[in-house]
Amino acid sequence: MEDRIEAFISYLHNIKKTSKNTELSYRRDLKKLVVYLNRRGIDDPARVTSEILKDYIENSEEGKAAPASVSRAIASMRAFFSYLEKEGVVESNPTEGLKAPRIEKKLPQIMTMDEVIRLLNQPSGDTPKEIRDKAMLELLYATGMRVTELITLQVDDVNLQMNYVDCHDPHKDRIIPFGIEARNAIRNYMEHSREALIANNDERTLFVNMSGEPMSRQGFWKLIKYYTKKAGIEMDITPHTLRHSFAAHLVENGADLRSVQEMLGHSDISTTQIYATLSHNHIREVYAKAHPRR
Repeated sequence: MEDRIEAFISYLHNIKKTSKNTELSYRRDLKKLVVYLNRRGIDDPARVTSEILKDYIENSEEGKAAPASVSRAIASMRAFFSYLEKEGVVESNPTEGLKAPRIEKKLPQIMTMDEVIRLLNQPSGDTPKEIRDKAMLELLYATGMRVTELITLQVDDVNLQMNYVDCHDPHKDRIIPFGIEARNAIRNYMEHSREALIANNDERTLFVNMSGEPMSRQGFWKLIKYYTKKAGIEMDITPHTLRHSFAAHLVENGADLRSVQEMLGHSDISTTQIYATLSHNHIREVYAKAHPRR
């Protein structure tokens, strides 16, 4: 079964061009399934039935697995067994009868403009590290990129003359503009910091860590946590919080959803629609606080 999973992950990577995070998630979910199947003495995917998978899901739910985790596990199994069916390993897909649990969609947390400014102002020193940190935070909020997209940017992806970044994701490249603050921060980093940080002149990744190598997701998460604490912000801020805030602030200030969808790289505008809901909620809050006859 392990070999089948690795062949499936290879298929996702080479044929479907999925992201590394998606592949890690699928592998993790499927390995948990394998542990359960091994306990039941099943090592051949052809012996896996719909009833067995339903029992596995019930066990997960009884073990207090979150609905989102269960739903993701079902998606992983569906993709895996669909692949096995195409490969002729199984005659039919045993996941067809599985129903994912209902997941309540929570509105994302959005930073206020005051919180954003406080966070972006934290790296204010002139050391190579603080200059780099300032550029990364400014660019993240200016473009709404995903953290993986940010840390994999190449030097040639940034156009400082035209103020845009060429952002790459596994499915579609997109051009995202940015403003003067981000441009100035990036230029300062390129002129006064990057050369001091890179390990060798052949390195083309834009942002590098203190060892001169491309920064990791974990490294950037720690960076954000550090500056959040330094800014005295109690909200739990992640790189995705800045992405949500970027989109919500655009919509709140009049940007149309199609443009925001394009900048975020959403394939479906319904995903972007949530920011309009946030904007409407904000307007209602302002009205409730300010109208004399509320």
